[in-house]
Amino acid sequence: MKYYITTPIFYPNSSPHIGTAYTTVAADTLARYHRLLGDDVYFLTGTDENAQKIFRTAEEKNTDPKTYVDGVVERFKELWKALDISNDDFIRTTEERHQKVVQQIFTKLYEQGDIYKSEYSGWYCTPCETFWMENKLIEGKCPNADCGRDVEMLKEESYFFRLSNYQEPILKYIGEHPDFIQPVSRRNEMLRFIEGGLEDLCVSRTTFQWGIKVPFDPSHVVYVWLDALINYISALGYPNGENYQRYWPADVHIMGKDIVRFHAVIWPIILMALDLPLPKMIYGHGWYLTKDGGKISKSRGNVQDSFELIERYGSDAIRYFLLRELQVGTDGTYSEDNVVERLNSDLANDFGNFVSRSLAMVVKYREGIVPSPGQDGSQELEVKVLSHEVKKAVEKRLEACDPAGALEEIWRFVARCNKYVDETAPWALAKQADQRERLDTVLYTFMECIRVMAIFTAPFMPGLPARICTLLGHDESLLRWAEADQWGILEHGIKVQKGEQLFPRIDITQFSKVEEMEKLEQESQVPNEPVQVEKEIDKIVEFEPIKEEITMEDFSKLDLRVCKVLSAEKVEKTDKLMKLEVEVAGVVRTVVSGIAKHYAPEDLVNQYVVLVANLKPAKLRGITSQGMILAASQGEVLEVLTVKKDLPGGARVK
Repeated sequence: MKYYITTPIFYPNSSPHIGTAYTTVAADTLARYHRLLGDDVYFLTGTDENAQKIFRTAEEKNTDPKTYVDGVVERFKELWKALDISNDDFIRTTEERHQKVVQQIFTKLYEQGDIYKSEYSGWYCTPCETFWMENKLIEGKCPNADCGRDVEMLKEESYFFRLSNYQEPILKYIGEHPDFIQPVSRRNEMLRFIEGGLEDLCVSRTTFQWGIKVPFDPSHVVYVWLDALINYISALGYPNGENYQRYWPADVHIMGKDIVRFHAVIWPIILMALDLPLPKMIYGHGWYLTKDGGKISKSRGNVQDSFELIERYGSDAIRYFLLRELQVGTDGTYSEDNVVERLNSDLANDFGNFVSRSLAMVVKYREGIVPSPGQDGSQELEVKVLSHEVKKAVEKRLEACDPAGALEEIWRFVARCNKYVDETAPWALAKQADQRERLDTVLYTFMECIRVMAIFTAPFMPGLPARICTLLGHDESLLRWAEADQWGILEHGIKVQKGEQLFPRIDITQFSKVEEMEKLEQESQVPNEPVQVEKEIDKIVEFEPIKEEITMEDFSKLDLRVCKVLSAEKVEKTDKLMKLEVEVAGVVRTVVSGIAKHYAPEDLVNQYVVLVANLKPAKLRGITSQGMILAASQGEVLEVLTVKKDLPGGARVK
């Protein structure tokens, strides 16, 4: 069977954060599960680049929108690679394949009377890319729960889509297809919204020119939400592409709850107007909130750097945490303490400990050779019956887009496996000569439990199966979903190895130097007193004796690059720190440098400086710094190293 799943296309106005990562990891888990089933899967993600907020962000950074988004898009792709995302396609709305389809659909809707020209006068929220009627505003501001920012009055000639004509058809469709919008709480929200009355949708803008031109009226650009939603079919080659014929309609559109309205109302109505099949399910998940209940979002400035988390804990561990914590229909709470607690409890103690001690006992009692089992007892039968129940439960949960529930079911099996070790006490059996056959049965069951656990967790933690299969002396062909509740699959006589711990316990108290500096900084309550972070920077820039010699091999590990400074600003409440946006090899990075006492921000803009490009990111004053600007200093004198000749950003310093 075919299975087509999509994430929303994300705004590349800054690097992706942990909430963005959740959506994509959840979609990837469903895609991997269906591949294990043997389905023909197509998994789409991408970026939504034709938005006014992109245009304004690029202006603020003194660059053109395309150059700006090119750099940010690379960060998205890097993150998906780091998280083992298995997408089949990555669509960008600046691509020609997308623009042509948007223009074709816009023209068709206009020619059949679903789009008309009029004048718009009303309130617009640029961060949300949303028009609002005055009676929807809350105290004159955007009514979105995670926004609440100022709106601006717009009055311009626009094209409108006759959304109001489809109010009854969309209500009828939702009523006849109860699984169309999930979970049920989102379905009820959408029904209330539609029943409140649909107004025609403004689908073009004339106040800026960044976007897809209306083909028959190029003074207009297509409004972002009409443009963006079409990506789900433009990526497939609508209308005649082989992939479109094969995969449409989508089986699942998955997204955060804040944009369900666009996908569950506007998108289906566009498809109705085009006389095309509607997607089978719109799934709106909750948000990750901070401990104080605030949504994690770029606009709030409380995002967690995903790259930093992955480097610290590993891709599989972060994927597990994200998927396990966000229950259906609710929001999840994110904190690093929660991450460590979940990883230590579930992965290190429950999963990793079972695998480690089971393999260790086969190595100790049978020299690593998997024995031939004897007759099953009641305990083995109970484990086997549970594997069948869990398999069915996981399938049901994943079909309902509930990875958290699926993991809960899997951990029922993990818990039973750990209980089985304690019940059978192989260390006691090993001391009894007449219990050799019983010990063989127990040890063999251990190995089969590991195989089943590897299959169950494969869609969620894709790096884990290969590691487990190596321990079991196999490749990943051993892991077949159909055999997750079948026993006797692992052949006896093969050699296994204990290996290293799959998930070592984490000590949250072991901060890096940068984290210690941040902690001291946050605890400093004396106004205008230099904090420890700045004292540490003083130590770095003071003259030091020449260090011990290094080899050329050591030096080659440094990746020094020329980069162009796009913008610069002092970091609030500090005397020395300056935040720089730099462009290196087409990618925009943020760098924090202790040079604010020596340079005004405008002195550095458009200068070419030297960056340590492969330095591990670190946080200063809550800002993630992605590299280090080189400077020379002596006492109170400091000068940033600049390149005067016409070298491109990204040129290597050797």
